[in-house]
Amino acid sequence: MEEMEEELKCPVCGSFYREPIILPCSHNLCQACARNILVQTPDSESPQSRRASGSAVSDYDYLDLDKMSLYSEADSGYGSYGGFASAPTTPCQKSPNGVRVFPPAAPPPPAALAPPPPPRNACLTCPQCHRSLVLDERGLRGFPRNRLLEGVIDRYQQGRAAALRCQLCEKAPKEAAVMCEQCDVFYCDPCRLRCHPPRGPLAKHRLVPPAQGRVSRRLSPRKISTCTDHELENHSMYCVQCKSPVCYQCLEEGKHSSHEVKALGAMWKLHKSQLSQALNGLSDRAKEAKEFLVQLRNMVQQIQENSVEFEACLVAQCDALIDALNRRKAQLLSRVNKEHEHKLKVVRDQISHCTVKLRQTTGLMEYCLEVIKENDPSGFLQISDALIRRVHLTEDQWGKGTLTPRMTTDFDLNLDNAPLLQSIHQLDFVQMKVSSPVPAPPILQLEECCTHNNSATLSWKQPPLSTVQVEGYILELDDGNGGQFREVYVGKETMCTVDGLHFNSTYSARVKAFNKSGVSPYSKTLVLQTSEVAWFSFDPSSAHADIIFSNDNLTVTCNSYDDRVVLGKTGFSKGLHYWELSIDRYDNHPDPAFGVARIDVLKDAMLGKDDKAWAMYVDNNRSWFMHNNSHTNRTEGGITKGATVGVLLDLTRRTLTFSINEDQQGPVAFENLEGLFFPAVSLNRNVQVTLHTGLPVPEFYASRSAMP
Repeated sequence: MEEMEEELKCPVCGSFYREPIILPCSHNLCQACARNILVQTPDSESPQSRRASGSAVSDYDYLDLDKMSLYSEADSGYGSYGGFASAPTTPCQKSPNGVRVFPPAAPPPPAALAPPPPPRNACLTCPQCHRSLVLDERGLRGFPRNRLLEGVIDRYQQGRAAALRCQLCEKAPKEAAVMCEQCDVFYCDPCRLRCHPPRGPLAKHRLVPPAQGRVSRRLSPRKISTCTDHELENHSMYCVQCKSPVCYQCLEEGKHSSHEVKALGAMWKLHKSQLSQALNGLSDRAKEAKEFLVQLRNMVQQIQENSVEFEACLVAQCDALIDALNRRKAQLLSRVNKEHEHKLKVVRDQISHCTVKLRQTTGLMEYCLEVIKENDPSGFLQISDALIRRVHLTEDQWGKGTLTPRMTTDFDLNLDNAPLLQSIHQLDFVQMKVSSPVPAPPILQLEECCTHNNSATLSWKQPPLSTVQVEGYILELDDGNGGQFREVYVGKETMCTVDGLHFNSTYSARVKAFNKSGVSPYSKTLVLQTSEVAWFSFDPSSAHADIIFSNDNLTVTCNSYDDRVVLGKTGFSKGLHYWELSIDRYDNHPDPAFGVARIDVLKDAMLGKDDKAWAMYVDNNRSWFMHNNSHTNRTEGGITKGATVGVLLDLTRRTLTFSINEDQQGPVAFENLEGLFFPAVSLNRNVQVTLHTGLPVPEFYASRSAMP
């Protein structure tokens, strides 16, 4: 019943209809509201003559033709109407329920009331369909009163047990205090005193409480509607052409005399039947609408649930990216810390070495000064030659780069974050396609893909919504120079590590899935950058059993008096690589060897004894280059405790060069090197060395490489 309430409210005042009248357009208005929105136009002047005359009387004054009092018992509420007319150009406003209505114009000034008013026609515009009507001399009495609507409103209000309201309050109706049985109107106290004073003819009217008036109104017989043209005649027939009830006199002498008419009772039953059938169809549509609303409300709930789930998934994915970035940040910081520790160690070792040498030099200087003080010529000459040679040798040692720092203070690390920032900016939602027999493209998991030295680890997965069976994956990498892709892995695993890549190279990786139906499209291409310099340690798995490891496999010695070979973990086939080995212990003048070797080199002989190694072996005074047990280029300069041996492998020029304490040993040691080479050392128990990697190219070689 509550949904029907809007049908029972006036489009102008927004309250329940009070004395509703039926307009020719079938819409309803309160009689008071209809009077309020009436406008008047002169019946003898055109719009042009009105503009020329400059009349002081408003074109939209209230209608004065309806002289009958709204509150008089003689007002029957009937009349006639003239027909439709064009809408007046009157400013419009909105009623309480949102319908546009035409407001009345301001009342005319007193001066305009002096002359007699000219003949006027009243105009009424329906606030719902905006059709305009021109009223005749009967005014609003020309519209029939909708008593059926009044009865529906009474039943509705009784069902709601609503408080009865005054029918004459202009704005917010107050609660009714009495009801006049003769006027059939509910009054509040102010309206009763103003409109229904207890004097004159109104003194005989009977006023009852509102509740009693409601009961008497319900029990009293409903007034029979009479003809609008013949007020004394009741409706007895129905005009089919005009679609309105008519009286007997209308058929005899009125405008309906030549129209087809039918019995009022028969047409009443027929229209009731038609309305019932129309309501059945509308009821079905209303039922469908209710079911549709239930479906929409369920969709609202489902959308909210899916939104919460999707937001949680999105947050989890973003958190995973952040975690991966934090892990990568920790790895990079670890590398920076290693670089920091390495630089500090090199500088501290140089400080220690320089301090020892300075102490020796200072001791020699003090000893020489004391010798000079002696007055024994023969004794002085016996040792003077040896002292002079020692002084010159010590001076030469200070002049061979000893006073040059071996390490710079700058960190030559440049983080390339442009590809990652680009990927973050390109991060967006993709529309999932309908699953097909062919697998969907795999998704590379960026948080788990990484490089270490010259190896790359890649991880991938299928899209979360993909339900197609996958039998395996194919991983492809290019050659590091933007060349063609090649297959590096075929299998069911979703993670693969590829070793043996070139250092300081940029590789592109992609993966695709396959099943019996075919091969999926490629995933997005991932760009990987290998290390610019090599970081590695000695390899226990390939070393001789007599080799002893320490310091995270960076320091080695041996428990045998015979020479034993140990290799580095990383092999080189391309690029420029440099590493150093510091002599931590050097007893009894052994002959350690340093260089490169194949993976299958002899492990129980000095490095260079076979054709699988290229090495320099040294003692405390001299050094030799050796390959396949062939000695070449004997040079002056040996090693002692604290010395540093440098190995420079240039596979671009295919050469191998050695240095001791940053002093190059002879010319290029070996040329025409091709293939895969591993760093190698051979030593016995009298020697202990420590490996230093990730170093820049020494100055003596960098300056030579810059020469044309």
